[in-house]
Amino acid sequence: MNALVPLPVLLPLCATGLSLAVGTRLKKIQRLVSVAVLTAVLGLSLTLMIAADTQGPLSVHLGDFAPPLGISLVADRLSGLMLTVSSAITLCVLVYSLGQGMADRDEETPVAVFHPAYLILVAGVSCTFLAGDLVNLYVGFEIMLVASFVLLTLGGTGSRIRAGSTYVIISLFSSMLFLTAIAMTYAATGTANFAQLAGRLAALPLGVQTLIQAMLLTVFAIKAAVFPLAAWLPDSYPTAPAPVTAVFAGLLTKVGVYSMLRTETLLFPGNRLGDLLMAAALASMVVGILGAVAQTDLKRLLSFTLISHIGYMVFGIGLATRDGYGGAIVYVAHHITVQTTLFLVAGLIERQGGTNELTRIGGLAKASPLLAVLFFVPAMNLAGMPPLSGFIGKLGLMRAGVADGSAWAWLLVIGSAVTSLLTLYVMAKVWNLAFWRAAPPGQAVAGTVLESDSDEEDNDADAGPDHIRGSGDEPVRHRHQPAGLAVAATLHGHAVTTTTKLPRPMTAATAAAVALGLAFTVFAGPLTSYTDRAAAELIARTPYVEAVLGP
Repeated sequence: MNALVPLPVLLPLCATGLSLAVGTRLKKIQRLVSVAVLTAVLGLSLTLMIAADTQGPLSVHLGDFAPPLGISLVADRLSGLMLTVSSAITLCVLVYSLGQGMADRDEETPVAVFHPAYLILVAGVSCTFLAGDLVNLYVGFEIMLVASFVLLTLGGTGSRIRAGSTYVIISLFSSMLFLTAIAMTYAATGTANFAQLAGRLAALPLGVQTLIQAMLLTVFAIKAAVFPLAAWLPDSYPTAPAPVTAVFAGLLTKVGVYSMLRTETLLFPGNRLGDLLMAAALASMVVGILGAVAQTDLKRLLSFTLISHIGYMVFGIGLATRDGYGGAIVYVAHHITVQTTLFLVAGLIERQGGTNELTRIGGLAKASPLLAVLFFVPAMNLAGMPPLSGFIGKLGLMRAGVADGSAWAWLLVIGSAVTSLLTLYVMAKVWNLAFWRAAPPGQAVAGTVLESDSDEEDNDADAGPDHIRGSGDEPVRHRHQPAGLAVAATLHGHAVTTTTKLPRPMTAATAAAVALGLAFTVFAGPLTSYTDRAAAELIARTPYVEAVLGP
């Protein structure tokens, strides 16, 4: 069974080469390869999760080199669950993107790299979840960074290049900080292996331990978009295509949360920085949800709710109790699914209504009842309405806070309740504006050709160097007047035609993601039991260490 551990990383990497070799000459084969590989990764992840639960943590040393020289990959209950949920979500998003690409007839050359970049992203996520040392964790982050920049800038439109540049600058800064932390850790302990560090870090002076812990937490907080290190996210995600934004919002921030969970339990037990984490959690909740309240663009609104709900997970980590860790793990799994689903729905809304600007759309509940259902279910789940999984996760975290009884814990319990209510208000606002009210004047009708920002730039360039926008000498455009700029409507970033009949693969993939979120509710008992065992294993540390180093 240990031999299966590297496959969630190796399969996507091998498929990347095949996908690049095939290219767009054999588009159907390229799509088939991507779907087949991600389906296989999902099956492997589920197998590893079950094996880790029944047999204990699984580990493998690549090349048969023992730590600290060898690369260790470890699958325990936490990483098994993260792998399974992320694999299911990436498969749904891939099917959605296939439907979008076929509907838009995206044949441009930049889109030829979508499948290889997406597979590399999946490999990076899997590498991060399975990493058994700080260096391999860093490698996983960098693999994701390379793929992320390609996916963010697909089509090369101005808005996507600007957003991608911001994302890369922030990511490079965090990478430099991460490398510095790794160098300090290796200089102080002689290893970067998690299992060995679990025993050696405790022998260091307290000041050195705290410095390394603070540096690692800063790196992971940037990745997870924890306030005040989250300012980059609302400007980076909304300009990307809907499937790219969905997988970024659902997965990439949770990689940071996972890393915080792993290092805080295995390397730094004792909760020395618990109060700092809880303060950051409270600030993320409040600032994020207030930012969402102020937004009228759906994607930006969802980006701010993402920042807000990261606070729930950091709340559980800051408590540093079995109930706190268990609640955080439940909420991570729930939030990966629900947040991804809502961004997929945002893409469908943009295709149906012509824009994500809530003041310019309406009447979608009447125009597309199925789309209304696909939005309503995950929206209520995110808001924490009982008996959905969002309510179960929040209730578990709040009960853990009450059991802790400290002042910070009580503040977080109150903050969690207020944030949940404001999330419900935000989701109700989206429902009322986009779905419930009548369509406003000027809303795009079916067949309207929506222009992207790059289309406008191209038209301005064609008008000549002396052309001044808004001066009245603009060239005639043989298009319907758009309701709003669809800057992220297609994979390649150019014009898209609105339609009342949504592409079936996109709708089916979104429905599958909704069903996965509901499955967490139906199987809440087994899920919470599993996460409780995972939390106990994290606190014990011994099973992980013995799986890597031996008894």
